[in-house]
Amino acid sequence: MISFGNSLFNKKSQARLTLFGILLAFTAGCSTMQGSAAKPDAPQAQQLAQPRNMSFPPLNFKLPKSDRVQLKNGMIVYLLQDRELPIVNLTAYLNAGSIYEPKEKVGLAALTGAVLRSGGTLKTPPEQLDRELEFMASSIESSINSDHAGVSFSTLSVNLDKTLALFAEILKEPAFDPARVEIAKSHAFEGIRRQNDDPKEIAGRELARAIYADHPLGRIPTIATVKAVTREDMVEFQKRYFYPANMILAVSGDFDREKLLQNLEKLFADWPNRTAPFPPVPKPSEELTPAVLHVQKDVNQSVIRMGHLGIDKNNPDLYAIKVMDYILGGGFTSRLTQEIRSNQGLAYNVDSYFEVGRRFKGSFVAETETKSESTAKAITLLNAIITGMTQAEVSDEELKLAKDSIINSFIFGFDRSSTVVNQQARLEFYGYPEGYLEHYRDNIARVTRADVLRVARQYLRPDAMKLVVVGNEKKFDQPLSLFGTVQEIKLNNNK
Repeated sequence: MISFGNSLFNKKSQARLTLFGILLAFTAGCSTMQGSAAKPDAPQAQQLAQPRNMSFPPLNFKLPKSDRVQLKNGMIVYLLQDRELPIVNLTAYLNAGSIYEPKEKVGLAALTGAVLRSGGTLKTPPEQLDRELEFMASSIESSINSDHAGVSFSTLSVNLDKTLALFAEILKEPAFDPARVEIAKSHAFEGIRRQNDDPKEIAGRELARAIYADHPLGRIPTIATVKAVTREDMVEFQKRYFYPANMILAVSGDFDREKLLQNLEKLFADWPNRTAPFPPVPKPSEELTPAVLHVQKDVNQSVIRMGHLGIDKNNPDLYAIKVMDYILGGGFTSRLTQEIRSNQGLAYNVDSYFEVGRRFKGSFVAETETKSESTAKAITLLNAIITGMTQAEVSDEELKLAKDSIINSFIFGFDRSSTVVNQQARLEFYGYPEGYLEHYRDNIARVTRADVLRVARQYLRPDAMKLVVVGNEKKFDQPLSLFGTVQEIKLNNNK
């Protein structure tokens, strides 16, 4: 799914919108009732106190805009001034990620991202860097995930110049202090040793491995691959992917525009661009075949995950899929929640979603947790409800609720200046089409019942689900072989 800092078009935003509506109606009702107490003969006020009778003018919301500038070295900068607080936030996005690391050194990208900041710079040792940032109440963070590297800072406006200088050092001249490298590797080893503690993490990991088999998106670090990573590997990874033309900056807050641009030009003027090509990364396999995977764990609750390969951001049916996705598993009114949670009482949490891939196809995932004795029943219901989406059109009420929720929650993606500028930077970083945000609501509004049925039949594949269950098979209501040939996954801490 497209990631807008987890703020745009997601379930949390829609829940916030619902709560906002309830509070607004309650507040208006209370105000009207107070007026009624003062004037008991005011029938109009009494009628307005009923939330169902309230009406509001159409929402007229215009997208806030940020300023886009390209520096002489090719670096792109998005700027949005906000004088409300004396704080500046900046984030750098670089095209780098674990998809480019060798399979025998899985974990290289994450380790590089961690030590980039913690390992100090050639000019500022790590301990001094820590002290200076702490003294200024500034923070600089770095990380590298599957498809991008991010380096960000937050600082008081009065300390912007000094923090920006340290930020530039980290990007251009990281030292990768050997002691900090060993600390990061120790943390990675401990994370690997403990990665089987949480059944939910196990289920999510194994489902991703099944969907993206033999692909970089399905790889996970092991003790052996992390041991194989050296400090020199980190230095080389940074040199290959960190350069001006491979980076987009997003800056928001209380800053002087011209002074900031001059500082950026000066700080990065001597940073050379690279010409090394990016390693080729194959597309995930399009072959969709079913599988039943079981992880034996002596717990009272089964964790159930099922899914298959999904779509990417360039899919022409993106908007119809989003509406269908909401109706199936996107909120408290979704079919999955209404049946499995409300009607059957089998689970507290149940949902489904299409993760819209940005560089590669994402996945469709349906998930829940239920007591061991209702495992097979919950799986059967999940399958039946997903299949039902492909058999008949949704109702007018379902369609309207889904479209209204998605459209009305749109405004919550613009609640802070930092969110706005980062959204616009990411849209360009990942190559979204021109006008994506501007036309988003209209594209959702055009979706019809026929569209929802068509995309459900085309993109939902209940016959080709990868089913992962983490739980105690001795307590299941029926054996998992009911759903196909079972493959047992042994937990060995991925040595």
